[in-house]
Amino acid sequence: MSATRSPKVAERVAPKASDPQPPKKKRDDDDGPDFATLLHAWIESHRASLLDSLRRLGKQPIGSFFTCMVMAVALSLPMGLSLLLNNVERLGGSWQRAAQISLYLQLDATPGEGEALREQIKAMPGVADAEYVGREQALEEFQQQSGLGEALKELPENPLPGVVLVTPNEVDKPTLEALRQRLSELPKVQQAQLDLVWVERLAAILKLGDRFVFGLTVLLVSALLLVIGNTIRLHIENRRTEIEVIKLVGGTDSYVRRPFLYMGALYGFGAGILSWGVLAFGLDWLNDAVVGLAGLYGSDFSLAGVPVADGLSLLLGAVLLGYIGAWIAVARHLRELAPK
Repeated sequence: MSATRSPKVAERVAPKASDPQPPKKKRDDDDGPDFATLLHAWIESHRASLLDSLRRLGKQPIGSFFTCMVMAVALSLPMGLSLLLNNVERLGGSWQRAAQISLYLQLDATPGEGEALREQIKAMPGVADAEYVGREQALEEFQQQSGLGEALKELPENPLPGVVLVTPNEVDKPTLEALRQRLSELPKVQQAQLDLVWVERLAAILKLGDRFVFGLTVLLVSALLLVIGNTIRLHIENRRTEIEVIKLVGGTDSYVRRPFLYMGALYGFGAGILSWGVLAFGLDWLNDAVVGLAGLYGSDFSLAGVPVADGLSLLLGAVLLGYIGAWIAVARHLRELAPK
C-alpha cells in the first residue's frame, strides 16, 4: 500500500518540471531606500538635534544668558566703534564738499558771465556741482562772519570778487590737481584754489580708526571663538558617556557633531540679538548728549542708529562665529571620544 501512495507523495513534494513555477517576489529594498525616505530621515535628524539643543540650553537659562551676554559685549565693541566712525565722517560733511575748488573771478566779471561760467563748469567731466557766489553776496557773508561790517561799509567799493565753488565727483589728489589746472585756464578766472589739508587730515584720522577697529575685531573674534569653544567643550564633557555609547553602536561623527553645531549657532544667534539691542540702546542714550552739544554750535546733527543691513550682518556673523567655534571644539575632541 505504501508503494502505491509514494508516487503521489513525491508528486506533492516535488512538482513536475512541466508545471509553471511561481515567480520570485522582487525585493523592494534591493537598491536601498529612495530619495524621499532619505530626505525625510535627514530632516528628522536635524529637527531632533535642534530641539535637543534648545532643551539643553533651556535647562540652564542663567548660564546660557550670561554666555550670550559675554559674546554680545565682544561683538558690540567693534561694531559700535565702526558706527561712530561713520557718524564722524558724516559730521565732517561729504568729502566732495570738503575738497571744493574755489575759482576767484576777475573784478570786472559780471554776474551774467559768472552764471554762464557756472553752467559751463557744471557740464565738465569730473564735476558734481558748481555754485556761483556774486560779489555782493560774498561781501554780505564776509561782513557777517568777520564782524567787520561797519568798517567794510566805509570802503569806496566792494573789494571782493565773484566766486564759483566747484564740487568734484571724487576725492583723489592727482585728479583734483588736474581739474584745478583745467579750471584755472578758463576765461574770467583769476585764481583757482584747492585746499586738501583738511581732507587729508580727516582721511588719515578715519584710516587710523579703521585700522584700530580691524585690529580690535580680530582680537575679539579670537576671544569669541575661545569662549564658544570652551562652552561647547564643557557640554561635550558632560555627555562623554552618551557619545561613547552612540559611537559604540555605530553612530557617525556627523551625527555626534550635529547637536553641538546647533548649540553653537544658537549661542551665536542669542549673542547677535543681544548685541543689536545693546548697540541700539547705547546709540540712543548717547544721542541725547550729542544733540545737546550740536545745538550749542547751531547744528542739527544727531547720531544715526543701527542700520537694518548692519544689524542683519551682525546677526549672521554671530551665528557663523558660534557655528565655527563649535565645529573647532568638536573636531578637536572628537578623536578622544572613541569607545575604549
